[in-house]
Amino acid sequence: MEIFTQTRGGDNTPHFTLKESILSPKASFGGLYTLNSLPTIPSLQALLHLNYSELTQHIFSLLHIESQELSVALESYKSFDNPLNPAPTHKIAPNLYLQELFHGPSRAFKDMALQPLGQLFSLFAGEQKYLLLTATSGDTGPATLESFKNIDNIQVVCLYPAKGTSDVQRLQMSTQDAPNLKVIPLIGDFDDAQHTLKSLLNDEEFLQTLRERGVQTSVANSVNFGRIAFQIIYHIWGYLSLVRSGEITLGESVEFAIPSGNFGNALGAFYAKLMGVPISKIIIASNPNNILSDFIQSGIYDISHRHLLPSYSPAMDILKSSNIERVLFTLFGANRTKELMANLDAHKRYTLTSEELEVLQEHFMAGYCTDKECLQTIRELAKDNIIIDPHTANAYFIAQKLSTQKTLICSTAEWSKFSPTIAYAINGEKYSDKKALEWIAQNYHLSIPSSICALFEKEERVCSPISPQEVRGKILEWVK
Repeated sequence: MEIFTQTRGGDNTPHFTLKESILSPKASFGGLYTLNSLPTIPSLQALLHLNYSELTQHIFSLLHIESQELSVALESYKSFDNPLNPAPTHKIAPNLYLQELFHGPSRAFKDMALQPLGQLFSLFAGEQKYLLLTATSGDTGPATLESFKNIDNIQVVCLYPAKGTSDVQRLQMSTQDAPNLKVIPLIGDFDDAQHTLKSLLNDEEFLQTLRERGVQTSVANSVNFGRIAFQIIYHIWGYLSLVRSGEITLGESVEFAIPSGNFGNALGAFYAKLMGVPISKIIIASNPNNILSDFIQSGIYDISHRHLLPSYSPAMDILKSSNIERVLFTLFGANRTKELMANLDAHKRYTLTSEELEVLQEHFMAGYCTDKECLQTIRELAKDNIIIDPHTANAYFIAQKLSTQKTLICSTAEWSKFSPTIAYAINGEKYSDKKALEWIAQNYHLSIPSSICALFEKEERVCSPISPQEVRGKILEWVK
């Protein structure tokens, strides 16, 4: 069924299928594919008895994006710590709950969507050869590589800022040895990596060269709606989990607190809210790169005077947040979205009207956490033997400040991904990743995942950092 449309309109605004939006996510005028409309969930009560895979199939059916391949793709959750509950929820403080989204192979929330998406993409692609491009600030890259490694007919190029990830995140990428994977460290920050990816997708000569070699091009970033579709599910699961555990009654409203960079995670919660999950507000937590909190508070998205600031939560070090565009489309339509995005491209800023800001704030509120506050939050929770990563710490800090009712916090990465920062927050010592992992595990009686331990014994297999201008040639040299 053709239920996808384009955020900036197009020729007679045609509609597209799930398969088309996943395999070829490049939309008209530089826009994105998104859902044309959202259904209302008829009965939350009827969802309570469903397991995670059944819930996914049910919601996809409501969205009219079901496919015969979906059941096969959902088998990928068998690689999670608990396939029956891949996103567990537990209480962390009065009225505050954590949903742990990091129990997949790469120990970060991106696995929740990329594990099934890898299988679905492969099934949709069939015998057609694809080059899959991805840019990462630290979590998307490892999850993409883990999902697509050794898949026939699919080659993956992963771009990441050479100095913009944790050591574990880097090792998860640089030690991959599957022949269909190419990892390229860039000189620059994540916005440079994301801009390079988008430039390649709009480089017709580059794309034509690949087509002449029998290769089509797609992306694994959240510009691909396949990612977003799977991210809707765990937000619904999180709410249902609170009901099942007796923490809330069915129909009781809650708030969700989400550490946000590129806004894909928050977008999934936004769609779940519009479908009828009783989420009163989505609390957006920013780090020192607080473009999103400024936007949600003021209605002004302005990156004209900003420079990306390295932080203790590098996966959120983003200024140009792609998925805000899908929110704008849903609230204000294609014409207004195209106008706002044109202003951002031309002037690096746009401004909502007061009426538009009021509509946006019906769904979102926001704040930001400094690096000092992030470390302090980690340290305070550690006193209660609760170890969280710095991204989750940002969300916890903002939830404490802004939440007005029971709040579910998205915990987006396991502690093992950012152990030096956590150890530094707790005792002021700067350790290597390996020593920090061992220190935290010993002092807080935690187990280091075997996949993380193994990273330090593997050989790194990446080139020296290159400039964004060199990426095109490097890819064409590799894709023969």
